Amino acid sequence: MKAPKFWMVIPALMVAGAVGLAFAKLPPLDDAAKAKAADAKATKAEATKKARANEEKAMDRVVERYKKEKGIKTAATPAKKKQ
Repeated sequence: MKAPKFWMVIPALMVAGAVGLAFAKLPPLDDAAKAKAADAKATKAEATKKARANEEKAMDRVVERYKKEKGIKTAATPAKKKQ
């Protein structure tokens, strides 16, 4: 098919326009929906924070295992003082 590249973009632009019109016609959220969305956002943030903490623990275990296998000795670092 030897269609010009311009004509290949037209369907994508039409879909983008249709999606834009669909979102433009949606009614604003009521208070209950806003509260539910805020709760879902907070729950997702908490889950993300827990997942990141678990990922950091896993990275620390990998680093310690690597150092142990390679025979790398590390000096004990003093605990940070809270101010």
